[in-house]
Amino acid sequence: MVSHKCYNALKGERFLIIKGANIYQKCIKEVMMSVNQRLVNPLTDNLFDIILKLETREECYEFFEDHCTINELHDMSQRLEVARMLRHGEKYDKIEEATGASTATISRVKRSLAYGADGYAQMLKRIEKEKEDV
Repeated sequence: MVSHKCYNALKGERFLIIKGANIYQKCIKEVMMSVNQRLVNPLTDNLFDIILKLETREECYEFFEDHCTINELHDMSQRLEVARMLRHGEKYDKIEEATGASTATISRVKRSLAYGADGYAQMLKRIEKEKEDV
């Protein structure tokens, strides 16, 4: 898990410029340590850089339609909804009924929420905060 200080530092480059490169390098190293190192490689970096450049929902649909099969995109969307429902305390049977996810998928997502790199939790918190702000 990334420390609050490094998370905030990496969110805004102004902080990094003011504090200097040493903090940036320390934080990048800390972030990379929280991610499964088998995922980290130049090809995946390139993919994520491209995803970060998508500006609209329409661009996302266009990119992912070309990049993924319909089933792959459905599975990713389904897992995100499963994660949201688990965070809200929903039971497996309700999640299975609402999403069509298998109990094995629900268990994998639950394990990721509990022991993963906090990717689901970070994004779900961000989305919930944005909805509250509207």
